[in-house]
Amino acid sequence: MKLYNIKDHSEQVSFEQAVKQGLGRGQGLFFPEVIEPLADVDGLLEKPLVERSVAILKHLIGDELSQEQLDKMVSTAFSFPAPLAKVSDNCYALELFHGPTLAFKDFGGRFMAQCLTAFSNGEKITILTATSGDTGAAVAHAFFGLPNIEVVILYPEGKISPLQEKLFCTLGGNIRTIAVKGTFDDCQAMVKQAFDDEELKKAIGLNSANSINISRLAAQICYYFEAVAQLPKEKRSEAVISVPSGNFGNLTAGLIAKALGLPVKRFVVATNANDTVPRYLAEGIWDPKDTVPTLSNAMDVSRPNNWPRVEELFKVKGWDLKSLGYAARSDDETRESLKKLYADGYLCEPHGVIAWDVLNANISEDEVGIFLCTAHPAKFKESVEDILKIDLELPKALADRADLPLLSAFMPADFAKLREFLLG
Repeated sequence: MKLYNIKDHSEQVSFEQAVKQGLGRGQGLFFPEVIEPLADVDGLLEKPLVERSVAILKHLIGDELSQEQLDKMVSTAFSFPAPLAKVSDNCYALELFHGPTLAFKDFGGRFMAQCLTAFSNGEKITILTATSGDTGAAVAHAFFGLPNIEVVILYPEGKISPLQEKLFCTLGGNIRTIAVKGTFDDCQAMVKQAFDDEELKKAIGLNSANSINISRLAAQICYYFEAVAQLPKEKRSEAVISVPSGNFGNLTAGLIAKALGLPVKRFVVATNANDTVPRYLAEGIWDPKDTVPTLSNAMDVSRPNNWPRVEELFKVKGWDLKSLGYAARSDDETRESLKKLYADGYLCEPHGVIAWDVLNANISEDEVGIFLCTAHPAKFKESVEDILKIDLELPKALADRADLPLLSAFMPADFAKLREFLLG
């Protein structure tokens, strides 16, 4: 697999290099040189998740990983289901929260861990990543205890749910966590600064597990195929998929799946009050505002890292950005949607329910809708219980960590302090 730096097309790398390097020169994202459609999508959709995913990833990655390697890596990473739950006539929820940290990022985090283990050759690697909630847990658990890999996770202090924090800030060992006095965008900016520091990169073997890493995106492509595979055959070509969006890696993966030949009619962008992309699609002006905290905290991103990949794909494929549906929802609208969906018989959480509500506003009667449920409702126990006036039982993954002490360090949004921490 050959990839190029979107900001500097002269920088071209292999899949292995892209995985190990994370970002290109000038903080440029790596993008596939060729996205060749799959030969027999209908046949692939009849296969089980792991077998199909191996075929998709082999098609993308090429000979850099053997069939035997990919079989082992994918079966290890995707050891849990992604069921499509029928919510109402012609409306389905893709439940991506059945992994060990109860969020969609288990797919990408676990596959990336397998990739880095395969490519590291025993060299020391430091994973530096920022999280607005779910990436941290997925990455921490995927890399916990792996030899020669240190993980440092930045997150905005007080701006993720208490149970999200417990999932990844109680592990210790090779997992170090830092609560930053600022926003997710501040955390993300510090990570980018680290990648611009050549001396630091070499000293600690720096890499990132954010969705900027191509291995994360490659893994996420696979569950879009799993979603469509579970639809009745006659409905597949009419599928409209609504994606709750923060950093826009999830949407990027879905669009690549479409480029590979997945029969999806179109995609819908769903955001909260941090609505940079919906305003851009409506007005044609890129105008990020200050990030505001919301109920759907994992989407509290005003400067989405992956948007350049979305634009690049639309340019390469000759697609029109106007084909994307979009809308943003306020916290008050999120609360009302959560109540309405629960009254209709489906328990959701603030991110998934925004995707559901925006889907309803962007779909016609002859289409079939899928909205992505990116996290288990219990990860947002306090807000869901308060809105719905119910008691939520904690799944074992959360219950096992709920009473453990937090091990995080605290830091201002100051790259010099982070650099000192990393080198220390």
